[in-house]
Amino acid sequence: MRLLLLLTLPLVADDLHQKAFVFDAHIHMINRQFSKGGDIGERVSDGQVDLPRAKEGGIDAMFFTLFVEEQYYPARQETRHVLRLLDLARRQVAANKDKIEFAYSAADVTRIAKTGRIAAVLDLEGGFDMDGDLGVLRELYHSGFRVMQLPAHNWANNFAESCCSKSLFGGLNAHGKDVVREMQRLGILINVAHASEQTVRDVLAVSTRPIMATHTGLKKFNNLPRTMSDELLRELAAKGGVIGFHSGCEFHHRPMFDYRTAQAGKAFWDTTAVEKQPKDMTILEIDGLVKNHHPMVGITAPDAVRCTIDQWLAPVEAAIQIAGEDHVALGSDLDGGPTFPLGIRDVRDFPKLTEAMQRRGWSEGRIRKFLGGNVMRVFGAATDAR
Repeated sequence: MRLLLLLTLPLVADDLHQKAFVFDAHIHMINRQFSKGGDIGERVSDGQVDLPRAKEGGIDAMFFTLFVEEQYYPARQETRHVLRLLDLARRQVAANKDKIEFAYSAADVTRIAKTGRIAAVLDLEGGFDMDGDLGVLRELYHSGFRVMQLPAHNWANNFAESCCSKSLFGGLNAHGKDVVREMQRLGILINVAHASEQTVRDVLAVSTRPIMATHTGLKKFNNLPRTMSDELLRELAAKGGVIGFHSGCEFHHRPMFDYRTAQAGKAFWDTTAVEKQPKDMTILEIDGLVKNHHPMVGITAPDAVRCTIDQWLAPVEAAIQIAGEDHVALGSDLDGGPTFPLGIRDVRDFPKLTEAMQRRGWSEGRIRKFLGGNVMRVFGAATDAR
């Protein structure tokens, strides 16, 4: 009888986190190595993630994000930089094949995770380099990318407007709609993080498969250009889409955002300095500009302005009330600049998120959906149903 009782008790938080399938929708893993050297398989003292710490944090799969910094845009060096990052990513993954493997489909993710290794899905942050060229898009697909962010970070490209750019054509233009159709024909998950609201609506009008906003928050908690309105979240969910929640307090907690902005003297989406860059800079000169940006970690802030884990979960719970538990996920943006909630040092402490969910009365099913099930569903719908 005692054994039967033990088997029916809910899993304690740490056990649940480790046994759940954790699929993080946005992790930067290569930019630090490109700028500073090193190996993703080695534990390091800086940054927020490496493979040893990722395993300790229960990560089973990730969107393995390659980020083309905006400094490469004015001189139009971004496509070349994508190829350099891709080359490094392949070499790093090959050097750590006992810990990680590239996945190109949901079936691959499942297979790799069963071996105890991390499944890495190549994700391109920023579509600026495509410039709307469908041939380049197809080559990026054949190079292994299965997730791509449609707008160019905080800039508009020539087919999709960013949340933070001046309006050029009102969302997604005619060629942008062709880009969306081709991405879905190929089997690439469309990421609308950093997109303007109109761009997201235009994508939803054209798309025939679910899309995702991988790392964001809700406007009702912090009214930023990057966060999502309740109405838009409902529209995203109505077509099967998923919103991934950024791990930084600044997205969900106004005191932290105001403190960070005051320390920097500008909001974190301000691209004024980059826009003034000389357009004839060499790629090596640009490398020098961005070298000290990595790893991108949040600023040190007083406890009084950082959010608690429970405050961090509040927008997730609000999104569940708006759209349902099938449409929320973790999109941490590790090494992409977040300042974590109190009690979180880095990815190793992600089980504390599960502990808080459990304490707040989340069912095991809801927790598993948030930690990875919903990302797996939307990724499979985009890549496998061809």
